[in-house]
Amino acid sequence: MSQKKEITLLDSFLKYLKYERGCSDNTLKAYERDLKRWFDYCEQMGFPHFLPSADKADGFLKYLTSMNLSRSTIQRHAATLRSWASYLFYEGIAGAGDFKIPLPARGKALPKILGEGEILRIISACSGSASLDLRDKAMIQLAYGCGLRASEVVSLKVRDVDFSGRSIRPMGKGMKERVVPLLGEVAETLKIYIENARPLLNKNELDILFLSRNGHSLRREDFWKIVQKRGKLAGISASRLHPHVLRHSFATHLLRRGMDLRTLQELLGHASIATTEKYTHFDLELRDIYDKTHPRA
Repeated sequence: MSQKKEITLLDSFLKYLKYERGCSDNTLKAYERDLKRWFDYCEQMGFPHFLPSADKADGFLKYLTSMNLSRSTIQRHAATLRSWASYLFYEGIAGAGDFKIPLPARGKALPKILGEGEILRIISACSGSASLDLRDKAMIQLAYGCGLRASEVVSLKVRDVDFSGRSIRPMGKGMKERVVPLLGEVAETLKIYIENARPLLNKNELDILFLSRNGHSLRREDFWKIVQKRGKLAGISASRLHPHVLRHSFATHLLRRGMDLRTLQELLGHASIATTEKYTHFDLELRDIYDKTHPRA
């Protein structure tokens, strides 16, 4: 298979993922990176074509292991190759249907969880009347109080906020919109930001809810830096801070307070209940560790 044809197929594959399977832009970028790494590997090994086969894929995964990549990263590469092979098969590419390889087992790891007191410390670290203080406080409270992904926080628009209906409409994975309650202190903090800080930041007349100092849209990486900055002020180790830690903490804290899985699934925007169930296992494991290690447990 020529390199030109391979690039054309890759472009078609990414369009298929976006328009037929509804994959997010971040997922598409991950697929593209993984496949380009696979193409480079094939070129280095002198393979005559880029069609996956079980033995070549096995060598590729061993190659990734030698690079000390995480088990989850290697598992994702394997899943990418399986999807790629299936796509080639349906496109009628000869030999693509022979690709059969089990996905490597995922490592079992606890998510990074912050206690409710630590969450309050991070929010308190945003105290101040400056525009960026009000913005950071609103972003962090919204991410934790509504269980939003970092990408959902930075992509929110003003029209997605409904104070009268006490709800917000974040756009989740696969361009799927959901309704999340906007209540109590979270709503109050967000209203203060919109009324007092956002007009000063909105120098480019954008509809995006959270804006940078210069009035531009924020990226997920920007939110990560905000969480890191405020967490440092709160005295929390940087290794325990990531935008997703607010979402993980939200889910775990609600389960501990008795929320049922189906309701939590709706709030988090999970397509499958199995994804939500992991928080039950995580919570039980955390409690076991607490019982074993806490001196007064």
